[in-house]
Amino acid sequence: MNPNKYKKIIVTVCRLLIGLVFIFSGFVKAVDPWGSAYKFHDYFVAWNITFLDFSSLPASFFLSALEFVLGVCLLAGVYRRIVSGIILLFMSFMTVLTLYLAIFNPVTDCGCFGDALIITNWQTFYKNLILITAAVIIFVWRKQVVSLFSVKSRSLVVLFTGLFILSVSFYSYIYLPVLDFRPYKIGNNIHELMQIPEGAERDVYETVFIYEKDGVKQEFSLSNYPQEDSRWTFVETINTLVKKGYEPKIHDFALISANGDDLTEEILSNPGYTFLLIIHKLEQADDANVDQINELYDYAHQHGYPFFCLTASTPQQIREWWESTGAEYPFCTVDDVTLKTVIRSNPGVLLLQDASIVNKWPHSRLPKGEALQQPLEESVLGVPPANHDTRNVVVLAVGLIAVLALVWVFDKKRQKKN
Repeated sequence: MNPNKYKKIIVTVCRLLIGLVFIFSGFVKAVDPWGSAYKFHDYFVAWNITFLDFSSLPASFFLSALEFVLGVCLLAGVYRRIVSGIILLFMSFMTVLTLYLAIFNPVTDCGCFGDALIITNWQTFYKNLILITAAVIIFVWRKQVVSLFSVKSRSLVVLFTGLFILSVSFYSYIYLPVLDFRPYKIGNNIHELMQIPEGAERDVYETVFIYEKDGVKQEFSLSNYPQEDSRWTFVETINTLVKKGYEPKIHDFALISANGDDLTEEILSNPGYTFLLIIHKLEQADDANVDQINELYDYAHQHGYPFFCLTASTPQQIREWWESTGAEYPFCTVDDVTLKTVIRSNPGVLLLQDASIVNKWPHSRLPKGEALQQPLEESVLGVPPANHDTRNVVVLAVGLIAVLALVWVFDKKRQKKN
């Protein structure tokens, strides 16, 4: 076989590998721009550069668009030299970064695939070793990349692909993620996802006791610590996690009232409907829909549905919110990260029934007017909407392919005319 054919086969396999990974990575970030922004925030906190927090959301949009466009361009074979060079530089940077993450573990996962696929830092590094190898091959043998479009039409591929993925990002930013990969998606039961199955593996800890005698500290285990030797003075106990056991998908959902009472079980045990207004940071919340929130609370109060506001803000900030908005609903304190995971909107509303998530609304789509005329038992608001995840993926994929197909047809017709 001709050596060039071997090269072409190898390059094609590498193109498919990197192209599909980049498209998947860019897409799952694009459908959840807030999730990627929160991950950038985690990096900034870990590296003590929080002054860059303002760039978290723009960086989220840029990174998802960059990865997606590079993946499509690589598969389409346009801008071979530029695209292969950018991918090689990108993978070189990411490989070094993920090696650092794997060694020092400043964040638990790199966020490469958002919440769609969470892998460890070491798994991410090994994955990047494969991808950078493929990137080197493509860059060196880039002349073997076959383009599906002519030189005159390649800019249209970049333009329409960029507009497509940015549209997905902006839609998910304004409303809610087109696809929800988190445990708090509609239809899930929070209480069930908090349980540890019987017989599940538990965390294994190693316990070390520190005792001191004559100014010298020494470590002891459970089997040999000086329990009956009064010459030793106990200093501290150190518990080290040796082996991670089963962790429920939801493990940090705790609702604490203003009085310090844990209301988690009480709220999740309610067999009827419960409204949860999520405002993870009151001082950062969009207050343009305060009147609608108050209207929704009045509706819940009128029909006897419990209504709570969950926030991670301080008591002082809660008092300021009460005074500025005329809010009458009770507040519960919840971990900030948990609230950001529950809903990608600040504020947003969650509707529960017997601990199951019936519906979610961002502040831009809160129920109002005629939608609040009937009790939930007789309204579509009280019925979980159909799961359209598969349909959404198919529609988006067909839409992108259709646009690129039109560009291809236009390209071929223009070539014939010339």
